[in-house]
Amino acid sequence: MAGGGDHAFGAAAAAAVKDVDAEVVIVGGGIAGLATAVALRRAGVETRGGRGGVVVLERHAELRAMGAALTIFPNGWFALRALGVAHKLTSRYEAYETSTATNLETGATQVFRFAGTKNKDEDVRVRALDRKALLEALAEELPPGTMRFSSKLVSIDTERAAAGAPETVVLRLDDGAVIRTKALIGCDGVHSVVARWLGLPDPASSGRSAVRGLSVFPGGHGVKRELRQFLSQGLRAGMVPISDTDIYWFLVNDTVPAGKSSIKQVTAHSYHTTSFRASECQTRHCISNSLSAEKDAAGDPAKTLREVTGDLAGHMPSEYLDVVRHTDHGNLSWAPLLYRNPFSILTCAAARGPVTVAGDAFHPMTPDMAQGGCSALEDAVVLARSLAAAATPADGVAAYVAARRWRAAWLVAGAYLSGWVQQGGTNVRGVRGWVVKVFRDWVFYPFVFPRLADTMWFDCGDLVAPCGDEGKSHAE
Repeated sequence: MAGGGDHAFGAAAAAAVKDVDAEVVIVGGGIAGLATAVALRRAGVETRGGRGGVVVLERHAELRAMGAALTIFPNGWFALRALGVAHKLTSRYEAYETSTATNLETGATQVFRFAGTKNKDEDVRVRALDRKALLEALAEELPPGTMRFSSKLVSIDTERAAAGAPETVVLRLDDGAVIRTKALIGCDGVHSVVARWLGLPDPASSGRSAVRGLSVFPGGHGVKRELRQFLSQGLRAGMVPISDTDIYWFLVNDTVPAGKSSIKQVTAHSYHTTSFRASECQTRHCISNSLSAEKDAAGDPAKTLREVTGDLAGHMPSEYLDVVRHTDHGNLSWAPLLYRNPFSILTCAAARGPVTVAGDAFHPMTPDMAQGGCSALEDAVVLARSLAAAATPADGVAAYVAARRWRAAWLVAGAYLSGWVQQGGTNVRGVRGWVVKVFRDWVFYPFVFPRLADTMWFDCGDLVAPCGDEGKSHAE
């Protein structure tokens, strides 16, 4: 695997090295974790203090991409440019400018264009790309020994060498290793151990789940390069080509009423779960049966695809169903959609001393604005810049959180609103449901969504500490 295996600690080395000193430890080797490691290296943070640089702890045995693909908007490309890897991806993936949304109940289709040349820069146009390719592009920038695979964090403590001295974070791993570091960054996803240690509240259920897959057509698919979405009550489907042979598709469906089931209930069946439309479950008993069916289908790609092409999306256009039937079983997932309340992002402690979180560990959001990956890349640049400019790691962490809170909360709120409106309102029926649909077709798409789209032109800046604001927008 390009970039991945070369960075692992060998088994013998892991056994021999029990105590490690590091400048910064990052928990999680996903997009947020790798991007943060690259940003710290480019900002020069890892070379300060005479310690062991940056260490990335990844609990799996190799690089793993949770999800088949992702869309990168201009804000993500600005961040990737600052990280020095944008050119690796823009040369491989073509941009697209058009998105359509068809209401299957009325037949109405909304068409809008991404302002892909707003600043006449071809490199920041909207692209869908393979998530694994992004991870590998980032991993290639890291020196050998940066990533420590098969490393599970067991405990987090802090200590001081003397009164008034900066805090040192002490980490213990499941293999008995102890790592002392000046700063700890949790990039360990929605169910973050570091976020829990900080005291951040658990993510909430959006009342929806998403099936995501990558379909492969060895002879070519001939599908137009644009994002196509199809909407019906409690259901939203879409597809977009990422190459001449591969198409990324998704299906978002209502599961249980938002706020009426605990996170434990929704997430208990692992990431490869299935669900049923809430409109078909009018009683608590039926919801219980749906969750049981999710457990039965977990880890069974063939059964998941039968559910999608039958019970859930059988009424979708034939072209969409054909794409689903060509799914690579190794690139298929069905997961509940979780988010952190924007108010919690604004008010709860996202940092304690030299410890903080980034990406989904900080601000998990629904995928309706495709900003999860892009915002994680922004986090990486701002965090590295803040640490490089600060007198102490704790000061840098505090500056980062202050800079990112409001934008993160806005993105989470915008994504939730976008998803709720586009699917007709989760579990909204009758007159209220009709009002939501009218708002969606006559207000949201023509007027609200373009304003939300402007947030995707935010430029987080480069890795030199700016004199003014934390970032700037290219929307004007």
